[in-house]
Amino acid sequence: MYERVLVPTDGSPGMDSVVAHAASLASVHGATLDFVYVVNTAAFANLPMETSWEGLSSTLRDEGEAALDAAAEAAGDVPHERHLLEGGPSREITAYAERSGADLVVMGTHGRGGIDRILLGSVAERVVRSSAVPVLTVRVAETDDGDEEAATAETSTDDA
Repeated sequence: MYERVLVPTDGSPGMDSVVAHAASLASVHGATLDFVYVVNTAAFANLPMETSWEGLSSTLRDEGEAALDAAAEAAGDVPHERHLLEGGPSREITAYAERSGADLVVMGTHGRGGIDRILLGSVAERVVRSSAVPVLTVRVAETDDGDEEAATAETSTDDA
């Protein structure tokens, strides 16, 4: 049923559980995992001209590579590929899912609600709403010590 499973990562601590969930699905189906990290260049469009884009870009790319390293490590022996993209995260994730032939997107959601969701937005929510590819969201909950861990999984095929 699944041959390619796309797993966007942001490098947050809860991603290990999200990757483990995706790796388990991939193992059962003999699928390949596609790990994607999106350097959010859209957020830096309004930086002052004095800002060194090269230095900032390098730092953000390094963070992306570290996130992809962590995802690859968490996947264990499951076949995977790594992709570092640039642009708006939700747009790049949905575009990559379609052009790569992904059968499923598995991604974490931080479960923000209320004003946090309104102010910060939700990449997962935008992907669920715009993706032509089915999306499985794994809720990443905050623990008492402030770390995040994957708590539950929900599947959505809503492409409205």
